[in-house]
Amino acid sequence: MESENQTGVIEFFLLGLSEDPELQPILFGLFLLMYLVTVSGNLLIILAIVSDSRLHTPMYFFLSNLSFTDICFSTTTVPKMLINLQKQSKAISYTGCITQLSFVLLFAGMENFLLAAMAYDRYVAICYPLHYTAIMKVHLCFVIILLSLYISIVDALLHGLMILQLSFCTLLEIPHFFCELYQVIKLACSDTLINNILIYAMSSTLGGVSLVGIIFSYFKIISSILRMPSSGGRHKAFSTCGSHLSVVSLFYGTAFGVYISSAFKESYKKTSVASLMYTVLPPMLNPFIYSLRNKDMKKALRKFI
Repeated sequence: MESENQTGVIEFFLLGLSEDPELQPILFGLFLLMYLVTVSGNLLIILAIVSDSRLHTPMYFFLSNLSFTDICFSTTTVPKMLINLQKQSKAISYTGCITQLSFVLLFAGMENFLLAAMAYDRYVAICYPLHYTAIMKVHLCFVIILLSLYISIVDALLHGLMILQLSFCTLLEIPHFFCELYQVIKLACSDTLINNILIYAMSSTLGGVSLVGIIFSYFKIISSILRMPSSGGRHKAFSTCGSHLSVVSLFYGTAFGVYISSAFKESYKKTSVASLMYTVLPPMLNPFIYSLRNKDMKKALRKFI
């Protein structure tokens, strides 16, 4: 294929979920509804936490940050897809694609770290209840958020800058509804060995550390719960962790499914649907999981509404 250098690339083409013109209005309406539910649901969670002084605790501080991250995560991908569906266009500019890709990495990284922070919070609350307020101080919570943001920004910038060094082929079709890192790198005509090494190194390190931390926290939590004498205490402890476990399973389960499936040759439609599972569904479902399974959140939402 004829190669172009990166400054000559005008635009990429997002193939989306379907090329059928009759399905475009249906997809537009469906994703508009999902986006509105995502934004309104997560915004309600944030406002309920801010307005209720009983929820001004580390657990709900991390939850409000998770909801804000979910809003940003969806806003990075879905509005561009809605615009393309409305205009019957698949194009995204080179600058727009790299920018979108970087923000997707940033907010995915933040979600990854926030889920680990929430697991640590539950670990301290259940395993060291008498020392909880001494350990989970306000300044520690802010340090965790700032450190997570810093690492996520560095990760996103690193991948973005490495992609700027690539030159691309003339066929610039991305089998997704957004600019996904691995798919963009596959389009390059230049050597992508360093980019691929960077993907696996950063994903394994950042994602692996968070996941190991979550698994370790819940191993200790379950061990501590099983040692509780009363069944009522065990049920209460499990109920405080149920929502978080559901969100963790949804996020990591769908993300691993996408990257495992990407190792096999599949149609672009299957790849797009798989990506939809971890970019759109978790942010939309998280507010429902926390509001339906958490009595304190239910009370706060009723009070706010």
